[in-house]
Formats: sequence, structure tokens, C-alpha cells
Amino acid sequence: MDEQAPVNHHLDREGSPFDADPHDSAPLQRTMTARHLLMISFGGVIGTGLFLSSGWTIHQAGPIGTILAYAVGAVLVYLVMLCLGELAVAMPWTGAFHVYATRFIGPATGFTVAILYWSTWTIALGSEFTGAGLIMQHWFPGTPVWIWSALFIALVFTLNALSVRVFAEAETLLSSIKVAAIIVFIFLGLLAIVGLLPVHGSTIRPGLHNLTDGGIFPNGFGAVFTTMLAVNFAFSGTELIGITAGETADPANTIPRAIKATLWRLVLFFIGSIFVMACLIPWREAGVDQSPFVTVFEAMGLHWAGDVMNFVILTAILSAANSGLYASTRMLWSLANEGTIPRSLARTNRRGVPIVALCLSMVGGLLALLSSVVAADTVYLVLVSISGLAVVLVWMAIAASQLLFRRDWLRQGHTVDELQHHAPGYPWVGIAAFVLSGLSCILIVFDPTQRTALFWTVPFVALCYLAHWLMTRRSAR
Repeated sequence: MDEQAPVNHHLDREGSPFDADPHDSAPLQRTMTARHLLMISFGGVIGTGLFLSSGWTIHQAGPIGTILAYAVGAVLVYLVMLCLGELAVAMPWTGAFHVYATRFIGPATGFTVAILYWSTWTIALGSEFTGAGLIMQHWFPGTPVWIWSALFIALVFTLNALSVRVFAEAETLLSSIKVAAIIVFIFLGLLAIVGLLPVHGSTIRPGLHNLTDGGIFPNGFGAVFTTMLAVNFAFSGTELIGITAGETADPANTIPRAIKATLWRLVLFFIGSIFVMACLIPWREAGVDQSPFVTVFEAMGLHWAGDVMNFVILTAILSAANSGLYASTRMLWSLANEGTIPRSLARTNRRGVPIVALCLSMVGGLLALLSSVVAADTVYLVLVSISGLAVVLVWMAIAASQLLFRRDWLRQGHTVDELQHHAPGYPWVGIAAFVLSGLSCILIVFDPTQRTALFWTVPFVALCYLAHWLMTRRSAR
């Protein structure tokens, strides 16, 4: 393996954007286009959160409550992405928000954000591979989940190991399949709602009856808020655009375009899909034992479509895992590149892939094997909760970094007009993103089924700060 030295990225005193170390002959390759960024973001965000967990959310919060929860989640993601867009265009570096947190909040927080996000995606990898194994049991019911999980781990690892271009093209293909499927699902679902397609063999239009069955909030208004963590998990992955900035061609133009295109499409896909599910699936019957997408198609009598949809869900899950492994790998690379962790992890092969960081990140896939052995249906939900909580903490760091960046930018005598891309409504957009993210973390206390996430995440965050303090103290000797 032909290894290369790490790249050093920094923001100079004049606020110039990207600057690579002149001694480095092979930085990470800037080969990704706006099309790649759009599909990578779709790959990260459209996975088990929508295709599997949405059924559980409908069961918990009810139809109207779920639509409301996803609407609030969409607003939160929009605010966070406005903040991230400003930062990523001003500082288009691989590692993104961990580097921003290091510069504007503090090195300990930057380190914690990086480890937290890395662990977020390694945990998510476990849930994605578990979900893939569960889907395969639809066709091979006698095969253990862990066998399929292991096969998919090998596939996703290979796609990431070849080159960033191969990864991006594979992600584009996988994401295109699930985007097309969601569009078809929404279209057919709307036809069924208005009575143009039969449901359960009946010609009676289901209409909006299921939306209010059992009341507007059948489990109480509080259930809407306690499901927000699962909703946040469903929307997590949009921030991947920031991580790709260091490997994106023309980031000043590409990143804002990708963010805008991603946001409105995600709102349409998520809200549209949830509306169709809520109208066609009685909320008492929704859960995680079967994808609500498959349930809807079977209700239409399109049993063949159920098989097709299971394949689509499988590609969606693999797509999310593919993006997740990329994200966790680059986060480790960024930490090693700045010298916070051993620099050997920042070394790349001749194709610009940080292969050591990739191997270490792939360890998270073992969580899939663990969940399949212990209890796939229960551990899976715990993994969702942990990932959802961790990513919201990262969103808080993004919002705080944008507020502090803008403050420092103005203090240095710069104007907002000098920024190539900026978030509107300063400081209220950043404050709203920070507060709403924080509230969604607090709400987990009121849900006993997800409260376990706190028992894992809070001590882990404290441990990260302690680890950084010990490393800083050791290096100072």
C-alpha cells in the first residue's frame, strides 16, 4: 500500500477558505459534484428511519401526531442546515463541524463532537445492517440475520475502500432507486386515498378516516414530543453535506445548491410518505415488524409490489450504511490529520482513501451482529434512540459554531455581504436551531422506552471530555 502524509487545513486570519499543506502531494480528492452531494445526503437520511421506524412512530404518536412530529423535525433540520451551509462554504474542510467546534467553541468540544458523530454512525451502521438482515428474512426466513449482516458489511466496506469516486457513484445509484420508489409510493398512495385504487379489495375510499381514528392524538399530545428522537434519527444524515466539503469540487457553489435541493425534496418525500401511511394504515396496526411501505402495497392488493418494495428498502438501508461508513471514516481522518489521535489513522492509499480509519470505523458493523443475537426487534430500537440523541447533540454544536463564527467574523471588521453564503436572520436562526435541538434531547426523559439512550450517551460525552483532558495533559509534559 502506497501511503501518503495527512493534509492540514486551516482558516487564515483573513478568512480565506480552503488551504492545503504544500508539502502534501496527495490530499483527499475533490471529485464530487452537486449531484453526488445530493444523493449522498439522500443516502444518509433515507434509510431505516423512514422505511422501518416510521411505523413505530405512527403507532406511538398517532397519524396526526406523526405528521406534526415530522413537520417539526423538518423545521429543525432546515434551521441546522442553514447554519451548516454558512460554515461549510466559508470553511470547506473534511471533518466539517468538528473542526468548526474546535475553532469556535473549544478543542475539547471539537474532539467530543468528532467522537460523538463517529459513534453515531457506527451505531447507525449496526441498525442499518440489522435492518438489512431483517429484510432478507422476507425471502429467506430460515437464515440467521447475522449471516446477511456480515455479507452486507463486506459489500459496503468494499465500496468505500475502492475510491471516493466509486463510493459516490455507488451512492448515487442506490439513492436513485429509493427516491424513485418513494415517488411511486406517494403517487399510488394518493390514488388509493381518493378511491382510484382499491384498498383491502373494497371500492370504498379510505379518505382521511384513519387520520382521526381514536382522536387527533390517541395517545395524548405528549406522545408527539416523545417520538421526536426517532424523527430526528430519520432526518439525521442531512449534515453529511458538510463532511463532503473537503472532497467537493467548487464548494462555494456546489454546497448551497445541494443543501437547497436536499431540503425541499426531503420535506416532500418524508411528509408525503408519512401522510400516505397515516391515511392507509390504522395506527394501532403500525409497528416495526414490517415496513409500513410494504403494508400499504399489500393493502392495495399489490403483493408483487411488496417484494419490489422490500428490495427497494434493502437498497435504501445499504445506501444509508454506505454514507454512514464514509462519514465516520472522514471524521476519524480529520481527528488524526490535526494530530488529536494518532496520525497513522490519517494516512491514505494511492486512491486517496483513509484505509486505516475505514477499517476502524467498520468495527461499528459488529453492532449489527450483536443486535441480531440479543434481540433484533428490541435492540434495534435502542440503537435508533442512541443515534438520534447523538446526532442532535452534533446539531447543537453546529448551531453554536455558526453563532460564534458570525460573531467573530463581524468583530474582525468583515460584513455579512463578504460571505459567499450566509444564513439569514442572525442570530435568531442559530438560536432557534440550538434551542429546538436541546429540547428534543430533554424530551427523551419522558419516554421510558427511549430513556436508555441517556444512560449511554451522557456518560459517553463526559468520557470524551475526560479523554481529551488526559491527552492534552500528556502532550504538555
